[in-house]
Formats: sequence, structure tokens, C-alpha cells
Amino acid sequence: MKYYTILLLCLFSLLQSCKNDKSNEIERSIESDIKKPAIKLSPNRPDLNVSILLDLSDRISPEKHPNGAMEYYLRDIGYIKSIAEAFEIHLRNKRSIMINDKIQLFLNPEPSDKNLNEKIKNLKISFNKNNATKDLILKTSNKYDSITKLVYESAIAENEYIGSDIWKFFKNKVKDYCIEDDHRNILFILTDGYIYHKDTKRKENNRTTYITPQVLRRFQLNDMNWEAKFTKDDYGFINATDDLSNLEVVVLGINPNKNNQYEEDVLTRYWSEWLEKMDVSSYELKLSDLPSNMDKLIKDYIFTEI
Repeated sequence: MKYYTILLLCLFSLLQSCKNDKSNEIERSIESDIKKPAIKLSPNRPDLNVSILLDLSDRISPEKHPNGAMEYYLRDIGYIKSIAEAFEIHLRNKRSIMINDKIQLFLNPEPSDKNLNEKIKNLKISFNKNNATKDLILKTSNKYDSITKLVYESAIAENEYIGSDIWKFFKNKVKDYCIEDDHRNILFILTDGYIYHKDTKRKENNRTTYITPQVLRRFQLNDMNWEAKFTKDDYGFINATDDLSNLEVVVLGINPNKNNQYEEDVLTRYWSEWLEKMDVSSYELKLSDLPSNMDKLIKDYIFTEI
């Protein structure tokens, strides 16, 4: 009888152990299926109109400007993914009846590849209460990720970097394409901070529509006296337009020439003065960094209600 009791106790203990293991396995399985909740934002957020302007000059060339940590074109793709993801989160935190938001991507000039242009058109996306389904919203970042990879890979394969006409984009297009009434309008510009296009080379005294490391050396803005010279001789960009008071500008990927320790300060002065003279409502200038580091900065900026 004694041995029988011990045997029953052992059997019971074994069954209980199996039951606990099975229970823990089910709990682990359930936990693995639980998605983290979306970032919680105010449901009464303003409507967004997000624009992205790409600089496909030779700055993205892995051959001319290699970077061991991460190639510059891959950084751009990472920044774009963060912007698109933030746009998705913004939409998912709004009441569906309040959704009236847009995101779009621009190249200036447009690429010569017609098929590529058609794909870029697919990145002009508008959401409203009639089409803002969860499935469509969640396709936004994947679409931006896949198509922008094709854009950069095509530009690198062609190996004909004619520059990006950022100045003329501001002059002729920014008001028509990037500003909507009753929206928070944000223009992200992905560039190294230099501006140049072969068809837009104006010079008015010491003001220009372009700036390159060679030009800065020619202007002798490469020593400790650069700021006094900049002010005295009135250097800077020629104004492209005015009254951009309903536009925010975020420049991502500024990458000053390492041979001039003052280049970062000079580029910042050029851009800051230019954007201020065009009356943009606010602006941010960010140096090139890994997408993992830039992700929070981009999302925090979009999530902040100005």
C-alpha cells in the first residue's frame, strides 16, 4: 500500500509537470502573436502633407563616395522608410472620419526612364475617410521602401549624375506641389547640403544658385575668418521664392567636405539664411547619420504637433 501511494504521487507529479509545460508553451505562443501597441498620438492631429525631395547627384555613388559604415544611398532609403512609417502611425492614430493626409516623392529633374517615372507616380498617395483602410495604410512604407530602392539603384547603374536642381524646385514647384491649405506641410530634402545643377548656374555678385566644395574654396570660405568674410562680402544663395510661411523644411544627410573643418558651419549658414529669407515656418538641418540613429529624430519631428 505504501509503495502504491508513492507511485500515485510520482504519477501525479509527472502529469502536473507536463500540464505546466504545455500551459507555458501555449502562453509563449500567445505572447509571440501579440503585437506591440501602436504609438499613441492625439486623435485630433492636423492633416499632414508630406513631401520628399531626393538629391540624386554623385553624392550617392558608392564608387565616388564610399562609406564603410553604410553607403549614402542606403542611408537615404532608411530615412525614407522612417518618414513613411511615421506617416502610417500618424494615420492609424487618427479618427477615420478625420483623415485627409498626403505623402509624395519628387525628383528634380525627373529621371529619363519612363518606367521609373511611372513607379514614382505610385508614391503620390492621398488618404481620406473613404480609402483609409488598415491594409492600404500599412502598404505605404513597403511601397516607399521597394520603389525608392529601384530609384537609387537605377541612378547608380546609369552612372550619369547630372545633379539635383533643388534651387529651381523651390523657385518653380514648391508652392504648387508641397503646400496644401489647412494642412501641416513638411518637405524633407535628402541631400549632402551642396546644391548644383548644370542648367541652373546663376551668379549675382557673391550670391549663387549653387554651392560645391570647389566653390567654397574659390570663395575662400575655408578658414577661421569665413564668417566675417561671408557677412562683409554678402555671400549666400540667391532667393528662389518667398512667403513659405506654411511650409516646414527638414534637410537630412548633410555631409560636409572633411578637408575643410569649417565647411559644416558654412553650409549651415547658407541653408539657414536661405530658408529664413524664403520665410519657411520652421526648419531642421541634420548631418548624415545611420538610419537607426535618425529614425527617432524623424518620427519625433513628425509626431510633434506644431
